Amino acid sequence: MLPDLKTTGTTAGKALVNWWRAVSIEAFCCAVLWLVGLLLIGVPLAPLWALIAGLMTFIPNFGPVIGLLGPVFAILLSGHDMERLLYLLGLYAVIVVIDQLMLQPLLMKRMNRVPIWASLLVPLVLGVVIPFWGVLLAPPLLAVVFAFRKPPSPPPSLPGAQPPSIQPPSL
Repeated sequence: MLPDLKTTGTTAGKALVNWWRAVSIEAFCCAVLWLVGLLLIGVPLAPLWALIAGLMTFIPNFGPVIGLLGPVFAILLSGHDMERLLYLLGLYAVIVVIDQLMLQPLLMKRMNRVPIWASLLVPLVLGVVIPFWGVLLAPPLLAVVFAFRKPPSPPPSLPGAQPPSIQPPSL
């Protein structure tokens, strides 16, 4: 039983490391998106807010909202017009759509072999079943669950059949 436990632990550990790598890449990409957007809008202390927003990406689904609070207060306290605040909210919407609907599912598929449909659907289902914890734990759980799935086996070949050979085109 000990070798099975060791193999299981190794598989789960590798899945969590791959998930951490995917989330780290996602956080870096979000920080860059925030930095570019905040600099274009002209938000005070833009690099600081971009760094905080990138770090908040590690908190699934709630992190982007927390990362938005700093720039909102910076705009409100600096006395700028409300037009910048509207631009900031538009930037937030664009970054959340890029992150949650494109970047995160693609990184989960590439790093952990999690299908895109699962990375979009499972957090919603777990959010209904276990309201707070389900949303937070869905991405690492998906990584571990799909690490234990066996890759699809190749179709069985007929006895005596040989694989087709590729012939170069004749001139």
